[in-house]
Amino acid sequence: MASFPGRWPRGSLPLVSLAPAIVLVVGIATAVVIALLGSGQLKKTSDQASGLRAEVLAATLAARLRSTPIEEQAELLGRAARRSASEVMVTDQSGAVLINETFGSPHREEIVRMLAAGKGETTTALGRVRYAARALSPPMAHLYVVAFVAAPSPPQGTIVLWNAVAALTVLLLGAAVAVALAITRSARQDVDYVRQRITEMARGQGVSGSGTDGMPMGPVPIRSFDQVGVLTSAFNLLVSRFAAAERSYRADLAQAAEMDKERSEFLAGLSHELRTPLNAILGFAHVLESEVDGPLNPEAREALSVIRQSGEHLRTLIDDILDLSALESGKLHLSRRAVDLLQVAEQVVREASPAARDKPVRLEVVGAEGVLANADPRRVRQIVTNLVSNAVKFTMRGSITVSIEARGRNAAVIVRDTGPGIPPEETSSIFEEYRQIGDLRARRAGTGLGLSIARRLVKMHGGTIQLQTEIGRGSTFTFTLPLWVEPQAGLPGALTPTPSPTRDSLHDASRDSSPDERIA
Repeated sequence: MASFPGRWPRGSLPLVSLAPAIVLVVGIATAVVIALLGSGQLKKTSDQASGLRAEVLAATLAARLRSTPIEEQAELLGRAARRSASEVMVTDQSGAVLINETFGSPHREEIVRMLAAGKGETTTALGRVRYAARALSPPMAHLYVVAFVAAPSPPQGTIVLWNAVAALTVLLLGAAVAVALAITRSARQDVDYVRQRITEMARGQGVSGSGTDGMPMGPVPIRSFDQVGVLTSAFNLLVSRFAAAERSYRADLAQAAEMDKERSEFLAGLSHELRTPLNAILGFAHVLESEVDGPLNPEAREALSVIRQSGEHLRTLIDDILDLSALESGKLHLSRRAVDLLQVAEQVVREASPAARDKPVRLEVVGAEGVLANADPRRVRQIVTNLVSNAVKFTMRGSITVSIEARGRNAAVIVRDTGPGIPPEETSSIFEEYRQIGDLRARRAGTGLGLSIARRLVKMHGGTIQLQTEIGRGSTFTFTLPLWVEPQAGLPGALTPTPSPTRDSLHDASRDSSPDERIA
């Protein structure tokens, strides 16, 4: 079972650093926004104050100029400009400057525009300024006083505001980060604790075992009532359900194993009991066919032939059931020796020839002589017989070829036919027990165990079995067996059997090789 990593995954940010970082970024962004808003409001207030000063100065000078002699007006404007730290000038309606107390008067067109506007904002030698224009009373109504008051940008006090906001931000962020660190560290500890418990459970120490710290491995304790606590509670519920499902599964598995054992024992006993009367039937049928007790008429001979063929077929079915029971119970063992595969194939094809006599099918064996397999000769013959019989059932015309060849350290037997082929959707289940495909008559001719038994026997020898098939062009079954290795020098005989036959217990490989088969 996979275990959880001891460290945070590469590329991810731990919770204990991420949360304070988020607080820090949000706090700084908030402070900048507040400072910008404050600076904007301070600039707006400063501009309003500068505009009011310009209006007051222009109105005051306009009133004073009416009662001031002409020769003293210039001195009055100079004193007012110096005391108020502003600029002042007197112009007529055409924009001509009559008295100039500025550091550089605007253009005439600009002056005319300012007189028309009455007040506003412009730029002079002082920088950005707010101005106000006031007309004098008659008889000097054609004259105007224009006052310019500086409107600095940024306004005074902006630096103080930013410093105050920065100091307050540092204090608040310090407190917020400290709280966030404490909360996230606590959450991190809770998460680490849960992760440690889950890791110990995943390493197979179980719900009822003990952890690395010696504590019993029961449900994970809930240490907080936040999201981590909710997650822990959900995990405990999941574990309890999984444990209940596992207990139910193990109980069902034990029951299924017991039922399978009883089924195998029943089939073995039933098959054994069926063989006893069947052997007697076949024996007496053979005696009658030999005409020991007198000649038989054609009808009786035909009836005995039907009895004998049906009995032989029934005995084959019973043998398949017995072999399957022995394979499933592990009681089937192999007696390995040198097996001439070409000779075995020729014998099997010779015995299968009568079954194909009524069909335009050619049976042949090809391959090199002397290809010896380290196998049980009886079981090899059974494998080849099942494959060839399977091919004979389904091949209506054409040929069935059994090829023998050596492939490295293995010997290969290839059974190739020109039958109808196997549909792709059937190849995944062709080696399953009691699985049959094809027409109804062919299904009734077998139990669906032949290919399953063949596959298991090949696996017991340490070989493989595969199928290549194409609809309408036939199928090719290929199985391999280990090659026979000659005895060491000094032992008599070049190809004598091994001194003591090896006994290979069954490895149930009912799901291991590539599926492809039809029926047995």
